[in-house]
Amino acid sequence: MPLAPHPFTLRQLQYAVAVAELLSFRKAAERCFVSQPSLSAQLQQLEDSLGVRLFERNQRRVLLTTAGKDLVERARRVLRESDDLLAAAKRAGDPLTGLLRIGVIPTVSPYLLPSVTIALRATFARLTTVWVEDKTATLLRGLDQGSLDAALLALTPEVGEVEKQTVAVDPFVLATGPQDPLGARGGDVRPSELRDVQVLLLDDGHCFREQALAFCTTAKATELAFRATSLPTLAQMVAGGVGVTLLPRLAVATEAPRAQLQVRPFAQPAPHRTLALVWRRGSPLASALRQVAATMRDAYPQDVQHPAAQRARSPARTRR
Repeated sequence: MPLAPHPFTLRQLQYAVAVAELLSFRKAAERCFVSQPSLSAQLQQLEDSLGVRLFERNQRRVLLTTAGKDLVERARRVLRESDDLLAAAKRAGDPLTGLLRIGVIPTVSPYLLPSVTIALRATFARLTTVWVEDKTATLLRGLDQGSLDAALLALTPEVGEVEKQTVAVDPFVLATGPQDPLGARGGDVRPSELRDVQVLLLDDGHCFREQALAFCTTAKATELAFRATSLPTLAQMVAGGVGVTLLPRLAVATEAPRAQLQVRPFAQPAPHRTLALVWRRGSPLASALRQVAATMRDAYPQDVQHPAAQRARSPARTRR
């Protein structure tokens, strides 16, 4: 049975998505490298073919109509699928060539990317990796919208329905100032030692904050009002005598010596985070991304992993 041609083009859908995101025909035309009259004419054709107005516009502003909000979101999905189709075609011969866009959270990137980047370059010589550092919610949005192929982050409930491969289990440690008696005690930290202790944590939006806060709440520690924007800031504040904090073990080799922190591990079961490479369900890059995750796993410093994760590794699992 012959199929009727579609009354609109992918390019028209791209114009509609650009206007919806920027709420400006001029800015959308600049993004799409087309003249504003041409963009306006193409959007008029799109609206005529759909029989629906997507935008309300006058000399002062542009607004999405109620119907437009739904249809533009559908257009985004069509464009994502089209991008995936092109990616699948380009990588059919060798999926580990070309450009790979990977997001990474700030509490991982400075401590892991140096070794991971070297490992990826050595293993996949024809693959170019572009890294985008941001908070989890922004990375997930980029993943959903197709601007990212994958993201390296800590697994939390907000990650949602994605495909994933675990890279490492990163335990947390207690970090104190150089003169803090809590840091000078011997042995592993038990939750009872943190009762009523003032703890400094990261700002909202960092998944590490939520994971550390959950443990501190259970231990009945008291969170300080000041919230740091990064792990280096957190370490320096604690070094100056502002409370204590939790650090991911991955960051200790960098932050503890620099700030002269005392560090103690937690008694088992220790708080930790699971780092994983995640990507969209149905991505044509799934097979390649599993190989990338395996390379990341091999490049991860094994001496900082959770003991259970170290025991779980075997030569057969690390072999590609």
